[in-house]
Amino acid sequence: MKKKLLLTILLITSHLLYAQQKPQYTQYVFNNYLLNPAVTGIENYTDVKLGYRSQWTGLEGAPVTSYFSINAPLGKDFLQGDATAFPASGGVNPSSRLYTQYYRAAEPHHGIGFTIVSDKAGPITQTNIDATYAYHLGITDRLNLAVGVSAGVSHINLNTSMITLEDPNDPTINNLNTSQWKPDLGVGVWAYSSNYYLGASVQQVLPQTLYLTTGNTANQSKTVPHFFVTGGYKIYLSDDVTLLPSGLLKFIQPTPVTFDINMKLSFRDRFWFGGSYRKDDSYAVLAGFNLSSFINVGYSYDITTSALRTVSNGTHEIVLGILLNNRYKVTSPQHGF
Repeated sequence: MKKKLLLTILLITSHLLYAQQKPQYTQYVFNNYLLNPAVTGIENYTDVKLGYRSQWTGLEGAPVTSYFSINAPLGKDFLQGDATAFPASGGVNPSSRLYTQYYRAAEPHHGIGFTIVSDKAGPITQTNIDATYAYHLGITDRLNLAVGVSAGVSHINLNTSMITLEDPNDPTINNLNTSQWKPDLGVGVWAYSSNYYLGASVQQVLPQTLYLTTGNTANQSKTVPHFFVTGGYKIYLSDDVTLLPSGLLKFIQPTPVTFDINMKLSFRDRFWFGGSYRKDDSYAVLAGFNLSSFINVGYSYDITTSALRTVSNGTHEIVLGILLNNRYKVTSPQHGF
């Protein structure tokens, strides 16, 4: 086998190993639903989000992620005493201290949702299609607890047309298994109140073997579970200005434990900006506008600090949010903060 073929196989293997890892997001703090199915139906409206992330721009074959997510609550009992907990006719400004003073935990209710995530890295494209379900209940007067599950399929595709070989007829490339469907499962738990949240989840619960070739000497690798622990606390600097420090721990074997630290400053729930640090990877700046009770938008730019900084122009991520059936006319999530 020629050297160029060996290098190509190594490149494919490295992309395949990357494809096992779920995409990472800078703006996950504004859509924790991507990481934890227990967030399904946490707000009293139908939450729709469209996201696009171009990682390490300037580097050929760098990851590009796009996604669509939608989730909504189910149940009539919680509509007057739900997670937002203020009257439908307007009532107290949900950003004010008075809101937290009179907050009460949500009545028991269900949440359902759906996500589709496409992550492309070089010749490898991984697409995850999942349905989610969560059950929310109040365990104290002010504390809610939700448990959730996501289930679906994961499709991994290898585009051999992007691979250039010295011998196009080499049998090795012809034996590649270029399209695979695998089951996908995730679970999570989420505790939340008026000004804080804490969650834990695991994705890719079912380890799957991925084959690079279909022959007897197939190189193989396994998907691994991804464990996430995240939390945040809203600090009221005034009735109109809030500060949200938050963090995320990630446990993905065999890589070292890593973490994100975030800070978001919000003004009257109309616009916000912040910063983020990801261990041994990047710094990021974030900003967004809640344009109305129907639509909001967020943007982030990551400055690479790893060895890839010499070939990368950074990472861009944009998220568009749509609030459907928003009977309380809130302009931002009340529990995603």
